[in-house]
Amino acid sequence: MPANSLITETSPYLLQHAHNPVDWHAWNKETLALSQQLDKPILVSIGYSACHWCHVMEHESFEDEATAKIMNAYFINVKVDREERPDIDQVYMSAVQLMTGRGGWPLNCFIMPDGRPFYGGTYFPKQEWQTILLHLGELWKNDRGKVTDYADQLTEGIRRSEPGVPNRTKFQNSINRDEAEFSFDTLHTTVSNWKERLDNTEGGPNHAPKFPLPNNYQFLLRYAHLAADKEIEKHIALTLQKMAFGGIYDQIGGGFARYSTDLLWKVPHFEKMLYDNAQLISLYAEAFQASGNKLHKEVVYDTVHFIQRELCSEEGAFYSALDADTEGEEGKYYVWTKDELQSLLGDDYGLAVEYFNINEKGYWEHDNYILLRDKTDEDFLQHYAKSGNQLSPEQLEKKTTKIKNALLTTREKRTKPGLDDKILTSWNALMLQGLVDAYRVFDNPEFLELARRNANFILSKQLKPDASLWHSHKNGRSTINGFLEDYAFTIEAFISLYQCSFDETWLEQARKLMDYCIAHFLDAQTGLFYFTSDLDQALITRKTETSDNVIPASCSSIAKSLFTLGRFYGEIRYTELSKKMLHALLPNIPSYGAGYSNWCMLLLNLSSPFYEVAIVGKDVDEIRKELSKHYLPNVIFAGSPSASTLPLLLNRYSEDKTLIYVCENSSCKLPVETVEEALYILQRGL
Repeated sequence: MPANSLITETSPYLLQHAHNPVDWHAWNKETLALSQQLDKPILVSIGYSACHWCHVMEHESFEDEATAKIMNAYFINVKVDREERPDIDQVYMSAVQLMTGRGGWPLNCFIMPDGRPFYGGTYFPKQEWQTILLHLGELWKNDRGKVTDYADQLTEGIRRSEPGVPNRTKFQNSINRDEAEFSFDTLHTTVSNWKERLDNTEGGPNHAPKFPLPNNYQFLLRYAHLAADKEIEKHIALTLQKMAFGGIYDQIGGGFARYSTDLLWKVPHFEKMLYDNAQLISLYAEAFQASGNKLHKEVVYDTVHFIQRELCSEEGAFYSALDADTEGEEGKYYVWTKDELQSLLGDDYGLAVEYFNINEKGYWEHDNYILLRDKTDEDFLQHYAKSGNQLSPEQLEKKTTKIKNALLTTREKRTKPGLDDKILTSWNALMLQGLVDAYRVFDNPEFLELARRNANFILSKQLKPDASLWHSHKNGRSTINGFLEDYAFTIEAFISLYQCSFDETWLEQARKLMDYCIAHFLDAQTGLFYFTSDLDQALITRKTETSDNVIPASCSSIAKSLFTLGRFYGEIRYTELSKKMLHALLPNIPSYGAGYSNWCMLLLNLSSPFYEVAIVGKDVDEIRKELSKHYLPNVIFAGSPSASTLPLLLNRYSEDKTLIYVCENSSCKLPVETVEEALYILQRGL
């Protein structure tokens, strides 16, 4: 099959469609001009490489000659990788949600040559798709006025539909009238409402599908600690165990699938995304710090090893995703038949059956089993002993490790799922954050080395001379002007890297990126930030991302970093802007905390004691490591082995001793010299 114009693209998703009979184009000025020139509407078809139903629709419709003929006759056909162009995806996802009440991928939206949408949906079976194509093609030719009217109404709806974003004039008036008040009572109300939607039997939300949503549990973990909420603490412990025991977690290779299709975390949608695993490393590391649960440590280590094995590039960056499908079958790479397991494991098969539930509980379909657990090792040993099998904890660990290694070695010889090998700045920054969090908690130098390599990749390949960022990198090429998410997550990760290395380079880079964001992304009226730079080609509307989802909103991330940088540098403008942003979203939080969990973390910082710990002197690293053994979610760290001009450290160096200053909002206690004394102050309050 001859190639279409996508053959010159770098996105694996676009390249998957380069030999379709559909005359696909990439989204660019030339394609939009062609639509105007030929007076044809545009079909924008959006997906991503690991998307199962995207592959299904491609096979059914986009590889079909008859369907392609209709598409080519009536439309300019544009393929978009939603991970490369989240700005386009946001706009047309809003359109489809307004039209149909739901969204998802593949996303198919029909738009006018000027970008205004007039019809759309998600997956369509072939016959229905052909009918829609013919109907819309004829409507464009014979009743253009009807198309234009609907496009006008829909475009206005998109501009008004941003959840949580205030009307600019109304908001400006309210900011002038109202003083922002940030109360812990707001969080109590939020969590109280949230509890009604929790599954306290299987963990997570009380509905399927179940997404891991690590940012939700990171907030709840911190809230439970600061509010002494034992109910939430118990729910988090349950959820993290159920996820780690379920089929959503790769029991032999580490790493999480994107979501579970059921209430039990059993049957995953098998694609593995970098952004999920990055955030889950952060979550499980923090949970270990709070609880000391060894399962959480195992998950962190195994997930980092999965990333190293399957998603790590030679230059220290991380690839985007692994497909759900292998050879056209979803999950084929990950599941096992009883015969395979018996043949591979021999005498250890009986133990594997019990430990990984090769039974009714683990059965999936077509004689295949998903490996999953339902007991802690301690409970399993007691259960196993009842059938006359006595094992010590050390023997169990040795045997299960042997089983996992045997299965992983065999699985590695199978045809692997497709790899999306584009490198996204935003997702790499999330992974950088995960590695920093893992290093901070476990003091494993391997994690810090991986983090530094990745941070240096971002600096050397994705940072431009004017302090702006590229969004994507592939085959040695950096492309696409950065979106707010690229800046937001990179800033957060660089701030965290500073706190575990005390290399001020990273803090200064974070500050430079923040100042660039303020110059090019800020909406001065609302104090919120647009998702796209003022230097980017305009779409039909400029969106603001405020709702936290599987990835936190770029606005909430920026707001948190403004707060933190304000504390490090004593910059009131950062602090006030952070407060202004939170004030804008505050009315939305109590009724739906799950959609604003990252904002809730900022509200925690502003409504409860928050401390700066400054460590100065030759033993700075040893003291930082000792403090990091304790769960201190309401503390930031600054440090230096010598004199520093950083405001938190200025004039605090002493040659003959290492001093620890505990401060709250620039008010500091007298310095102390031991970790025990510092912890005493933090636990008692200033």
